[in-house]
Amino acid sequence: LQLVESGGGLVQAGGSLRLSCEASGFTVAGYTIGWFRQAPGKEREGVGCISTSDGITSYADSVRGRFAISSDNTKNTAYLQMNSLKPEDTAVYYCAATCHSDYVERWGQGTRVTVSS
Repeated sequence: LQLVESGGGLVQAGGSLRLSCEASGFTVAGYTIGWFRQAPGKEREGVGCISTSDGITSYADSVRGRFAISSDNTKNTAYLQMNSLKPEDTAVYYCAATCHSDYVERWGQGTRVTVSS
């Protein structure tokens, strides 16, 4: 299973970004896709998760109401829409075919998001 993250960049506080998580070698349909992030000097944390079969999502308290996860099975891609970004959202963002980071055997390269104040 391979997932490739993209869409990161530099944005001012209050701005928005949309990250993509494109799957290869498998179809996202039927999987749960989790988004995670790791800020400098901190442990990796879960951001949210989507069940691609029914669209049910869950979010960390820190992003709920600001971030939204979706998936497009025709494009074999999951997305993380990030709105009202804060400097504390600065991190490298990763996706995985699970909602639980403990189950990830190998992380992708991630995509870096920097939010300036």
